[in-house]
Amino acid sequence: MAKGTILIADDDSAIRTVLNQALARAGYLPRATGNAATLWRWVSQGEGDVVITDVVMPDENAFDLIPRMKKLRPDLPIIVMSAQNTLMTALTAADKGAYEYLPKPFDLSELVAVVARALAEPGRHAQRGSNSNETEADELPLIGRSPAMQEIYRILARLTQTDLTVMIAGESGTGKELVARVLHDHGRRRSGPFVAINMAAIPRELIESELFGHEKGAFTGAQTRTQGRFEQAEGGTLFLDEIGDMPLEAQTRLLRVLQEGEYTTVGGRTPIRTNVRIIAATHRELKSQINQGLFREDLFYRLNVVPLRIPPLRERLDDIGDLVRHFLRLASRQGLGSKTVESAAIERMKRHSWPGNVRELENLVRRLAALHPRDTITAAIVDSDLIASPSLAERVNGDDSKNLSEMIEHHLSQHFGSFGRDLPPNGLYGRVIRQVELPLIRAALAATRGNQIKAAELLGLNRNTLRSRIRELDITVLKIPLP
Repeated sequence: MAKGTILIADDDSAIRTVLNQALARAGYLPRATGNAATLWRWVSQGEGDVVITDVVMPDENAFDLIPRMKKLRPDLPIIVMSAQNTLMTALTAADKGAYEYLPKPFDLSELVAVVARALAEPGRHAQRGSNSNETEADELPLIGRSPAMQEIYRILARLTQTDLTVMIAGESGTGKELVARVLHDHGRRRSGPFVAINMAAIPRELIESELFGHEKGAFTGAQTRTQGRFEQAEGGTLFLDEIGDMPLEAQTRLLRVLQEGEYTTVGGRTPIRTNVRIIAATHRELKSQINQGLFREDLFYRLNVVPLRIPPLRERLDDIGDLVRHFLRLASRQGLGSKTVESAAIERMKRHSWPGNVRELENLVRRLAALHPRDTITAAIVDSDLIASPSLAERVNGDDSKNLSEMIEHHLSQHFGSFGRDLPPNGLYGRVIRQVELPLIRAALAATRGNQIKAAELLGLNRNTLRSRIRELDITVLKIPLP
């Protein structure tokens, strides 16, 4: 006896055949069509336990059909698949009430597993209504079709349906605030304010006042009552950027807010109830800071309800072409010059290590658009610009180890100040080694596309040693198939 009837709609006969075979082997009864009209007739007649549909079909777009299907049969799970693998496709699918979004090409075993989950929990996603923000493709906050970004899109589409606290981790320049904006602009609190505060940019002694506000006379210079960011964000989203730089005393007050749902202003006595969604972000390894006594473990678990890691650009090199063309269009609109880019120039960019990530790439594109008179950006133009800032791999492979050592020494002196006058906490050696080891192993894994055996050879380590260090450093290994 079949586990359930699965309705398939896709104008590609090859995809219909493959899905028919895979679902039949898994014990389901598939029915396939190449148009939306037949799918609607089946659904309106009460047929099918799960729907799998492409977005673009000859007679109707699935995003126009899904609301009608959900209105008629609210508990019918609808799985959307699409070759238009953008953030807005994932968000629109979620907003229309789809159970899941799968970008093409997809793994058949994953699709079968999604079907099984959909049958086990019908009605999980109720329709939200079609009031999502319409966004042109050129204005998307996040760009990229790589597997790493597709997974980010799917997670974001799910999270916009909730008010869960999210912890965004990622290197500087990866777009952590853009991700936070997506969660707000396409979430339940879109009509409320989005308020951002960067902990690293606020003097330590003022952070509590910035967050919670203060009363008149609370401290020298407090001449009037001032709202804090929590009050400003009421009913909306509060984005706590660089949360790892928050002082311990402010961490204690923030923990109480998360536990009790209320706070007091600096100098105030009356508790104030708060209704905000918290999204935090950091470029630091917070587990390492917990071990050093610099970050509260209980606060970490309050903030880390849903961890979301944004991949660095070196882990999504296939997105560079789309990103460059996007930034060139923006530069043209801003009057910086209208340019195109040749494929060889894109390939040259892929060989750069991008320590500044997407922000560094955007700065490069804007610079080239503004300063170079040619209409086409060539590989030679890119090379001449990047040669002034060679990648880490280029520095290590060259005879420049002395300069690299000097860079590290300069960073340490800047980070820790004058030794003897303001000593950092004990255990400095282990912390520094960890901070060097972590990006080194990540870079090796990125260069070998997640192949740990090749990464071990590149680093000159025993493969078991590398696996042990990956576990101890809590490094996520993203396996990317070789082209």
